[in-house]
Amino acid sequence: MLAKLSTRPTLRRCAVTGALGLALLGTGLPAARDKAEPDLTRFYRQKVTWAKCPGDGLPKDLQCGKVTVPLDYARPRAGTLDLALARYRATGDKQGSVLLNFGGPGGAGIPEFASGGKDFMELTDGYDIVTFDPRGVGRSSPVSCGDGEENVDVPEDGTDLGRDPRSVLDQLKKAAEACARHSGPVLPHIGTVNASRDLDVIRQALGDKRLNYLGFSYGTRLGAVYAAQFPEKVGRLVLDGVDTLTEPLTEQGVAGAKGQQKALEEFINWCVKDIACPFGQDAREARKQVVRLVDSLDEDPVPTAFGEPFTGQDLVGAIGQALYSEELWPSLERALASLVEDGDTHAIESFATGGAAPAEPGSREETEEPDGGLVADEEIPLDNAPAALMAINCADDPDRPTAEQIIGGLDRLRAEYEQASPVFGHYRLTGVLMCYGRPRGTDFIRDEVKNVDTPKMLLVGTRGDPATPYRWTEETARRLGSSAVVLDNKGSGHTGYASSKCVHRKVDAFLLYGTLPPDGSSCGPEDGRE
Repeated sequence: MLAKLSTRPTLRRCAVTGALGLALLGTGLPAARDKAEPDLTRFYRQKVTWAKCPGDGLPKDLQCGKVTVPLDYARPRAGTLDLALARYRATGDKQGSVLLNFGGPGGAGIPEFASGGKDFMELTDGYDIVTFDPRGVGRSSPVSCGDGEENVDVPEDGTDLGRDPRSVLDQLKKAAEACARHSGPVLPHIGTVNASRDLDVIRQALGDKRLNYLGFSYGTRLGAVYAAQFPEKVGRLVLDGVDTLTEPLTEQGVAGAKGQQKALEEFINWCVKDIACPFGQDAREARKQVVRLVDSLDEDPVPTAFGEPFTGQDLVGAIGQALYSEELWPSLERALASLVEDGDTHAIESFATGGAAPAEPGSREETEEPDGGLVADEEIPLDNAPAALMAINCADDPDRPTAEQIIGGLDRLRAEYEQASPVFGHYRLTGVLMCYGRPRGTDFIRDEVKNVDTPKMLLVGTRGDPATPYRWTEETARRLGSSAVVLDNKGSGHTGYASSKCVHRKVDAFLLYGTLPPDGSSCGPEDGRE
């Protein structure tokens, strides 16, 4: 099936080029190694000015600020962009800041912080806790692929190349061109390597000699890249829900599809015990009904409140978001019941938009050259989260299959993804194909992020994580070398800090006091948070 490229977000969660690590002097300013190295002094001399956050409904004690970074670190005079920051101030004796990244890629930090900041309040005993919208995300020069009015058709289920597969590949290329056109000049400079350099500018602007950091899911990739680029500036780093540093997107997609399928089956086993479950009380039949519902909506989408079609793949993306935490299962059950029984998409769509009601679709004109200035919340493109996710993942992966490789290998890929998950396989494969037509990604992460010479860092892996399988924690720990200390969380859900009291305590003890658990120690499933 072909579908018009849409701006409606279908995936939120759980960043291309750039110079290697920048040596810093004792003052924290960049060292001038030679005359050819760009002068970044003005960026490293910034200080953050904090003020009340703009907008309604935000916590009164949440403060906002910004830092300015080069659009292109190799050409710092070619333009700048502002990164949006937010913080809760330390209530105890301040020993610096802890910087948070909530994952994605493409996840905006500030709205996550505003809604879930209570989970981190223990850290204010010693730190300001700070988050940010990475470049290309949220209020920080957000990328977009447009409003779908350009009649760019892409394979809705990621597998149907039709009778003329080259014409569909041409459409994929046009889709990439539309994203470049609507995103403006930030798009070629998006990606984790540049986002890591932004982290170092933020660290200095906060007045910290070393970076103390808590990263979730994709945020673990960002933290690992920072450790490789700036090993001498690493403070206390925690990576929770550890991402892979080596697997290409094709393999990541299969792993993600398997994890989400397992989580879906656990949800169904829970749902059928309730008389209100919209799929009945037989788990085997309920699994079949979910597949039929997805296929039916792909074949005949239902309209949303704004008249946009809601497809099976939109449903898959929304379900995937809800499966990250068992706490969301009752809401997911009710949302699916509204869809199945009444054709009402409002509740299920809220999962794809981060828990907020979908907004009126809107368009964003081509972006002018960034030169400071944060984007207002109401100006953030509706498709920013999925557009940023796609852009960052593509920028971080150096593998770009040719048209011949896609056409020749599609049957094998399709079978592999369908075997991994009859529900999520097509959706995951689409994400891989959408990198076609984009510039080649960086080799830095795969080739250089290893054997880091840093203080000990804590890696948390959760055995039942539907998005980042536990084996990635083990693989990344081996790759990072002797600096990595692994905490084995034997619970379920995506990441451990918010779902396990044991993980929460051990992470806080490390960040606040430098107390690390023994490598290979564990937290049991009985330690889940109330």
